[in-house]
Amino acid sequence: MSEPATAQRIDKWLWHARVTKSRSLAQKLAVSGHVRLNREKVDAASKTVKIGDVLTVVLERRVLVLKILAIGARRGPASEARLLYEDLSPPKPERAVRAMPDDGRREAGAGRPTKKERRQIDAFRRSED
Repeated sequence: MSEPATAQRIDKWLWHARVTKSRSLAQKLAVSGHVRLNREKVDAASKTVKIGDVLTVVLERRVLVLKILAIGARRGPASEARLLYEDLSPPKPERAVRAMPDDGRREAGAGRPTKKERRQIDAFRRSED
């Protein structure tokens, strides 16, 4: 039997861990400078990663900080991919949700104008002309 792998190309690992949809996208991500390996910028997709390394990946709307726990043998289901890393990413900031008052009316100036407010705006604009 063969021993489990201890190192792997960074693009292949990103693809196995389902960070990207395809290996070519993982290569582009690594080459473009959006990936850091132990705080060092990665400039080639052939850079090798090993267990214990920390990857910082800048995606479109988020930053992932992943500690490598295992090297992937195949690109399996998401449940299997989650076993390859520990997510150290900062928590997402919660969006502020405005609660509506109990009477169902909204605060003045919040959101789109009501039909009544729209008529008032139209009347005001006609009076200016």
